[in-house]
Amino acid sequence: MIRFNKVLNVNGELTFDQAGRERKKSLQSKKDGNQSASLVTDHIMFHPLLHLLLICLLINSADGKGLEKGPLEDKVLNVPEGTPVPYAIYQFQSSKAGVDGFRVIGETEGKLSISEDGWLYLDQALDWANAPTHTIQVEALVGSESVEGPFTVTINVLDINNHAPYFNQTDYVGILKEHTPAGVPFVRVFATDLDDPDSPNGQLRYTLVSQIPNRDNILLFQVNDITGEVSTTPEGERLLKARESIVVSSRGGDFSDSLKNKFDEYCSPTKEIPYELNPFYNCVLKAVSRRQNPLQDPDFTLIVRVDDMAGALEGALSGNARVKIAVQQNLWVNPGPINIREHQKGQYPMTITTVQSNEPSALYRLVQKERELKFPFNVTEDGEILLTEELDREDKDMYILVVMAIDVHGNDVDPPMEVRVVVEDVNDNAPVCGQELSVFEVQENEPAESSVGDLLVHDADDPNTLNAILDYTLVSPNSSPVFSIDGITGRIKAKKMLRRQDGTEYHLTVRVSDPAFSTDCKVVIKVIDINNELPIFQMNDYGRHSLSEDTAVGHTLLTVKATDADDPGTGSSRIEFHITAGNQDDVFVMETDGNGEGRLVVAKPLDYETTTTYDLRIDARNPEPLIKGLEYGDKSSANVSVFIVNVDEPPAFDQDILDISVFENTTGGATLLKVDAKDPEGKEIRFKMEGDTNGWLEIDPATGEIKIKAKSVLDREKVEALKFTVVAFEKDYPDQSSERVVSVRLLDVNDNTPKLTKSQGFVCKDKPQPLILTAQDPDAGPFGAPFTFSLAKKSPNWDLSNLDGTSAKLTLRKPPSEDKNFLLSIVIKDNAGLGVQNKFEVHVCSCTDLGYCFIEPAVHEGKFGMTSTLGILGGTLGFIALMLIIVFYRMKKDSQKKALLGGDTDAVL
Repeated sequence: MIRFNKVLNVNGELTFDQAGRERKKSLQSKKDGNQSASLVTDHIMFHPLLHLLLICLLINSADGKGLEKGPLEDKVLNVPEGTPVPYAIYQFQSSKAGVDGFRVIGETEGKLSISEDGWLYLDQALDWANAPTHTIQVEALVGSESVEGPFTVTINVLDINNHAPYFNQTDYVGILKEHTPAGVPFVRVFATDLDDPDSPNGQLRYTLVSQIPNRDNILLFQVNDITGEVSTTPEGERLLKARESIVVSSRGGDFSDSLKNKFDEYCSPTKEIPYELNPFYNCVLKAVSRRQNPLQDPDFTLIVRVDDMAGALEGALSGNARVKIAVQQNLWVNPGPINIREHQKGQYPMTITTVQSNEPSALYRLVQKERELKFPFNVTEDGEILLTEELDREDKDMYILVVMAIDVHGNDVDPPMEVRVVVEDVNDNAPVCGQELSVFEVQENEPAESSVGDLLVHDADDPNTLNAILDYTLVSPNSSPVFSIDGITGRIKAKKMLRRQDGTEYHLTVRVSDPAFSTDCKVVIKVIDINNELPIFQMNDYGRHSLSEDTAVGHTLLTVKATDADDPGTGSSRIEFHITAGNQDDVFVMETDGNGEGRLVVAKPLDYETTTTYDLRIDARNPEPLIKGLEYGDKSSANVSVFIVNVDEPPAFDQDILDISVFENTTGGATLLKVDAKDPEGKEIRFKMEGDTNGWLEIDPATGEIKIKAKSVLDREKVEALKFTVVAFEKDYPDQSSERVVSVRLLDVNDNTPKLTKSQGFVCKDKPQPLILTAQDPDAGPFGAPFTFSLAKKSPNWDLSNLDGTSAKLTLRKPPSEDKNFLLSIVIKDNAGLGVQNKFEVHVCSCTDLGYCFIEPAVHEGKFGMTSTLGILGGTLGFIALMLIIVFYRMKKDSQKKALLGGDTDAVL
């Protein structure tokens, strides 16, 4: 530490004095054996050049501009890295009288010093890459004694862009299958920058500089500027082609052996020529090798650049790398869809297609995508997909096969491929009538060419083929003068107006044919009576009826009846009932059996306070339209009046669910919520609360306002949620009441600090092992774990490091020569930064072989502490008192015996 006095003479010039005196003080301080001296930077003699630089620096800032100063306190300062030294950072000014110097405590690394008048300055330039922050402590001195502080000073090193980014590899290699989708990465480049990654200096951007070759000036590749992932462009997906190569299977062996076998198979006349001398074999070997080692002769080379400062052109630093790319032929091509005719004859299993993996030694596995019991497919080791039996389109018209190419360890070597097998239809199903007997009804006097109905017929063959195209023909009667049928749609029509007096029922036979089969369907057509009669109520006024407002939904109030003179069993005689007036909110409904009887039923809860009277009108109607000129009249309608009788109902809350959240530090007297309820009859109500087991809350019986009691303190660590019941009841009739459950969730606040679970421990002096300190905090996140542990004051003997979110490791750095107790102050802060000092006592001792502190017997022989002495003394006095009690008790008993026996007793004795 360099100390100097800054003194302005009468001319305003800066001078220094007492340098020798300060050097003497420093030496004396070291001689006194001050424990913190090891942490203080040694005094050094001023170099003339250092004097000159500091004088110039301070004189240029003598007016205070550009240099900061302030009171001695905790401080955070910023210093750019690489700053020329000496560099004045900040001047600390003490509030204590007589201060004649300052001292820096901590790891200064010989780079930070402080002058006698409080100027903190640099001796050496700082480097962000080595340490982004420096933490020291500063205290004010009178002589060598500290009178103020120490205060913590944190110096943040500001990064400058002095490191160029660099790739982790000079050359990258990538293998690309042709027709790989654009944007799918197949290789990634990665660069590092030693500058601050949170500043623009460390923000990297990747760019593609060039593509070699690029004959048509079309970029086939692209690089993600953020991640460095290389992929193809849409043009690359379309244009990239692999060079010709030869695929040789090499299951479980060297591909050269397989190549020789295949060469022998096709080139047997040249067997007498050694392979190495055969030019044809060498040509084929080269083609195979190109596929096995494609990067020896890459198809493309990319030059990729990385820039820092987020790619800014001005001031950015950069680096370059090469990406060698080989384009391989993609043999893993989907052969589907595969079309197979159902019931195909032949020898099974039969090959229906072949797949080929990009890996010559791949094994093939076939699974079905759907969960079906029947799966008539298999695959060979050469990729031939086999059909094992005939297919039936009516059972399943399509199969989805998942073909997998794997290695001997079961790992995928190509992505799973879905192959669709479509079963083609053959005409193997005859038409089927929708019903054994199709019955149609037609009203008499309908005009000619009126539709009777559509005959429903089904054919199980493919509806998108001619196999399911149906033709409808009227067979019996062969040439009916009454009905006709559409040959394509199967729609039956009446050729003329039908009359019941001519016939009430007609029987037809319709032949339905596809190209190979035919089926006859039976049809019955019934001529029904026209709707020329009105439904008439048995009575048109059903009087007045009363219902209590608590009548249950589904209750039948009354039954109405009506009759119709049309033919029974037809749509003309069927009667339906409808409420057409007076039914506010659709409280009532009409139910009918269709035969002239209807029931008036309560459909919704009744409410006297909403509606007291319902004047209902009920209409009787036929589903079939009336004949032209006939209209419904008063005889087809009926009236009924319903009066609702009031019932004393309990109060009703305006909310069904009452859930709230409140912070646990909410002060007493605060209002949590206000419940509201109303009595349907308007009677005065009161509120009460039940189930508050903690006794923290109170409710205003008149207003329903729920408050925290004045002296209550909510504590989430005791109860995370409160649940109680609020009862609203009529003041004069308390039995008329309603209840609602209220849930109150207590939200955590940071009202607890982390505490050590143990306050002491021991360390063996000869074989010191770290102590694991564990802390607890009853608060929940984010006010609880993870914790940070630190020593309140740096210790030359101990190191403390965080292990995980709740524990830390205390390590003895330098064991003392003798057994010794240490009382450490450990600061534990929670995730929100709240914490206090915890005291922890460590006994450093000599240990036994079992790892426990050894205490020599002679040290404690015949010596007891105050507590032990008092205990022994108390025990002795208690024993004496007990013996005296026994003696007195025996003497009293002997006296009583003597009194009873008199002289005889004395004689005996």
